[in-house]
Amino acid sequence: MPERLNSAKAPCEFIRLGRTEYTGALARQRAIQAAKLANTGLADTVFFVEHPAVYTLGRRGGRENLMVSQAFLDERKIDVIQIDRGGNITYHGPGQAVLYPVMDLTKRRLSVPEYVEGLEEIMKRTCQKFGVPADRDKRNPGIWVGNAKIGSVGLSLKRGISIHGLALNINPDLTPFSWINPCGLPNQAMTSIARETGLPEQSLGEPATASQTALMDSVCESFAMYFSDIFDTPLLDQEAERKKRYAV
Repeated sequence: MPERLNSAKAPCEFIRLGRTEYTGALARQRAIQAAKLANTGLADTVFFVEHPAVYTLGRRGGRENLMVSQAFLDERKIDVIQIDRGGNITYHGPGQAVLYPVMDLTKRRLSVPEYVEGLEEIMKRTCQKFGVPADRDKRNPGIWVGNAKIGSVGLSLKRGISIHGLALNINPDLTPFSWINPCGLPNQAMTSIARETGLPEQSLGEPATASQTALMDSVCESFAMYFSDIFDTPLLDQEAERKKRYAV
């Protein structure tokens, strides 16, 4: 894969949402997508986020791949949300790094396969940075460590403007993946950077430790760096600039 996929250099705004409910992050993506459809001169925007525990169902469905009852999920306060991305059922939760670019692929001269490959490359390079030998698998999309899946991609487009994006398992509690057939794949093993390197996983319902927060901050920086490099796109990170401005 080439280091850069296109020559369009228009900057993107980079926004760190922290831990945000899934529906709130989706509403922000859709609002920017709608605004861009009305005004093609608006900048692309990239969101970095973690979600509280939630299952999402893609256009291919997925509830048939939910292996536990609604009462079981209600007890654990895990929602199931139908959305418009491609694919089947997946899980998002604390300790999973999610990147949502609202990108005008037409303007950037990116085909959908090129864009998906670029998002996969971000996850691959991030895993390799932390010593995890992840790679693509020709049989299935996403990023894998052997036969275990570590990262996923799912998209939805309107007139060339994409929302949704990628999700990479950093240090989540992987148990909720065992309550579904992830991406519709029965008995699919899942893994994470923590599982592969011996780092502690985040517990559902518990706040992240200082070291876990620092790890996610490092992943955020990696995502931003690799996104900028792969798509040849400067990122305008207002939070990073603010920290530099007020650093003692």
